[in-house]
This record gives sequence, structure tokens and C-alpha cells, in this order.
Amino acid sequence: MPQQLMVNLEQTFSVILFGIGFTLLLLHRNLIKKIIGLNIMDTAVYLFLTSLGYITGREAPIVLNGVTDVEMYINPVPSGLVLTGIVVSVSFTAIMLALVIRLYRRYRTLDIDEITLLARKEVK
Repeated sequence: MPQQLMVNLEQTFSVILFGIGFTLLLLHRNLIKKIIGLNIMDTAVYLFLTSLGYITGREAPIVLNGVTDVEMYINPVPSGLVLTGIVVSVSFTAIMLALVIRLYRRYRTLDIDEITLLARKEVK
């Protein structure tokens, strides 16, 4: 079993990173820490996709010297998914941080439980 973990080192590390991010997301009440946990989870998924798309001995799918044999190149789809995911996650993180700034200006705290209590008092 440990030998198999060393063969799939990137996948093992991505699962550990995902667990760390998920733990941060669930156990912390601070909104900034939750955003950091979500970003760590994103990074773990990108690492996992990248490690699955890489094939040892193959090159990027850029045709050089007229070589068009499919067996010479890696699959470009995982790389495209990772690039798209990074763009989406940066945008999503910016929106989340902007909302956290607005919440902090209104309630003077980043604790999600306190914000919930203060918001419920405003409604009543």
C-alpha cells in the first residue's frame, strides 16, 4: 500500500490538500479562513486533474517537425479544464472577498455566527 501511494504521489497529495481545505471550510467560523479553505480545495482539484492528464514521455500537443502521431502528445483537455477553473476560481474569490468586505463594514465582525445573529436581530 505505501508503495502504491508513492507511485501516485501527486494524487495522494491532492487528496490530502483537499482534506485540509475541507476541514478549514467546515471547522472555522471566520469568513476569510473559509475562503482560504475553498481556494485550497480548488488547488487540490487542479493538481489532481493535471496529474491525471500528464503522461510520462509525451509532450504538449504542439505539432513540431510534422509529427502528428497521437501517441506522442498528452491529452490537452485536462489542461484546458484547469486553466478554465483557475479563471473561474479567481473571479469567484474576488466576489467572495468583496462580499466579506461589505459584511465586515456592516457588522464589524468576520465571524459567521455573529453575523447571522446580528442579521436576525435586524429583521425582527
